[in-house]
Amino acid sequence: MAEKTILPFIAPFKSVVIGTLDSEGRPFSSYAPFVHYDHRFYIFISDIASHAKNLKKDNRASLFFIEDETRSANIFARKRISLQCDAAAVPREEDRFAPVMAGFDEKFGEEMVSMLMKMKDFNLYELTAVAGEATFGFGEAYVVGGENMECLLPRMGGSGHK
Repeated sequence: MAEKTILPFIAPFKSVVIGTLDSEGRPFSSYAPFVHYDHRFYIFISDIASHAKNLKKDNRASLFFIEDETRSANIFARKRISLQCDAAAVPREEDRFAPVMAGFDEKFGEEMVSMLMKMKDFNLYELTAVAGEATFGFGEAYVVGGENMECLLPRMGGSGHK
């Protein structure tokens, strides 16, 4: 039997909610379009954005994928995945920059990405998942793990719903 992974759930998403920490350690939430490439997540964001400023000061971030509430069978049990990540800037001259940006072209259109590439304040960030959890309904909770942090593993411990 094949392992369950996060990939089918995240595949239709074009953007992800990003959590970062500001200079005083307060949480800040925003969002960005993303590409999933070679088991990592990538965002291409402006230095003007608060989440970019935060990532430059503290590389810890979270990514949050959540089912659209209009499509959810139960608002209290929306399907969701939360990943805790380490972020790192990817300089434009690095080997992986071009293939990741080709993924942005494919996903979002070459015209849009080409325009953003001309803006020198836009930078590519790689987010590597280090921990995570997923919930797909009542009693269907997982830890995200495995070699590439993409496998859904049954959550152990706790006494469950009473």
